[in-house]
Amino acid sequence: MSKAKNGRLRRKDGVWDPLKTSSADKKRAESVPKTPQSMSPSYRLAYADEDFLCREELRPIRLQLELLKTEMYLTERGIKSTVVMFGGARIPAPGTSAWAARNDVQRANLEAASIYYEEARKFARLCARYSAGFDFHEYVVVTGGGPGVMEAGNRGASEEGAPSIGLNIVLPHEQAPNVYVTPELSFNFHYFAIRKMHFMVRAKAIAVFPGGFGTLDELFECLTLIQTGRMERLPLILFGEKFWRDIINFDALAEFGTIAPDDVKLISFVDTADEAWKIVADFYEHDNGH
Repeated sequence: MSKAKNGRLRRKDGVWDPLKTSSADKKRAESVPKTPQSMSPSYRLAYADEDFLCREELRPIRLQLELLKTEMYLTERGIKSTVVMFGGARIPAPGTSAWAARNDVQRANLEAASIYYEEARKFARLCARYSAGFDFHEYVVVTGGGPGVMEAGNRGASEEGAPSIGLNIVLPHEQAPNVYVTPELSFNFHYFAIRKMHFMVRAKAIAVFPGGFGTLDELFECLTLIQTGRMERLPLILFGEKFWRDIINFDALAEFGTIAPDDVKLISFVDTADEAWKIVADFYEHDNGH
């Protein structure tokens, strides 16, 4: 809050607000003399009491906070649309070892899959170059913020001087943000549901690279939203047609009748970044972001 020439207190948005701020009262409460009463958990300001905020009964508030915090930061940064990149955390960069391999077969497969790391990096660079025409407010790359394909996406954007978003989540095996995520756009989540929502709300295109259960979950979440009309149709691009055809028989689902024949057309298969970007460009016809 800043003081105007007339002495009245005004918020950053110019609104006059004579009330004391929460930050000021938090500091004032911390300076109260230490007594058994002031040191009791019950005396803490509710919004500054982490133990209270983590109580089971406060789950609805925590869900709201996770939705609101990221939304506010992205809005303040002027992020209007994104290109979402999903894919395996275990896929290594070309020339590096497959750290997640548990046997020789996995090692060979994962190291061969490093081609997808490179294509993800190239695709992010293409997105970033186009995003530059909108002062990096449109077509901003967003990933899960971790290693593998996610790292490749943030890395490609970084190499073009573009910002990129990382939506991390707390996992039993610690997942730190990769070093290519723009620090001011690096977020962390407790709730998978809220994280998924932030992936979708600004998405203009979704690129999915080979991955495991997490990637499959994200893919089918997107497909379900589009198929049921809960989300507008957009480019949903799967990199590595052989991989996807081997693990999911989409045509068999249509033949069996559990999806409509046209539902298969919601997906586009590609093998290169150039193919993927052409699908995005053709879909929007380079329409100045509209």
